Amino acid sequence: MSQAEFRILVVDDEERIRRLLKLYLEKEKFMVDEAEDGETALQLALSNVYDIILLDIMMPGMDGVEVCQKIRVHKSTPIIMLTAKGEETNRVQGFEAGADDYVTKPFSPREIVLRTKAVIRRSSTTAYLSQDANGGNNITFPHLTIEHDAHRVLVNNEEITLTPKEYELLHYLATTPDKVFSREDLLKDVWNYDYFGDLRTVDTHVKRLREKLSKFSPEAAAMIATVWGVGYKFEVPR
Repeated sequence: MSQAEFRILVVDDEERIRRLLKLYLEKEKFMVDEAEDGETALQLALSNVYDIILLDIMMPGMDGVEVCQKIRVHKSTPIIMLTAKGEETNRVQGFEAGADDYVTKPFSPREIVLRTKAVIRRSSTTAYLSQDANGGNNITFPHLTIEHDAHRVLVNNEEITLTPKEYELLHYLATTPDKVFSREDLLKDVWNYDYFGDLRTVDTHVKRLREKLSKFSPEAAAMIATVWGVGYKFEVPR
């Protein structure tokens, strides 16, 4: 798929920021829609198919966190949060809502373009297939199957909805059972860049992933094991 076929929703209550992002993204041949408030953004996100959403957190009325949460009930569209607040609590709040990435204002429009391309690339099925360490299409464990070609996860034969980042984290851990990864390793290998010590990003995604798995199988959720003082591993029942 060429970039000209990618459709993006830019959500920000400041027209100046929307216009700036639209200008840079359209230079890269992306198709761009705009929303100036949370209500409009939610309506557009649920009624259209977007490859990614750039979503401001601080907006009057329905803020970006609430919009993200409501989108996640129905869709796993990749979401990059935009906000003027850079404190760790705000970053974690965005990730807990289901965001895939986070950029703090003021930002470089070129950085947004690069982040957008990176998230879309990592969320595409072809990107996952090119990284398939097992050389096969499916990974099967008791209670859990990852269908790599279909980009689908089945828990006790029930399909669950994961965000691109949740899927990538699960797939990354599952391809190397029993190997322990530090939070720093996971930030580097799954996120592809450092979050400058924001290790709670990993914890938040692991928590959300376990919650989704446990709705259908506590055994599947338990396979994502915490190694205290180190990080996480995928532990297969013996």
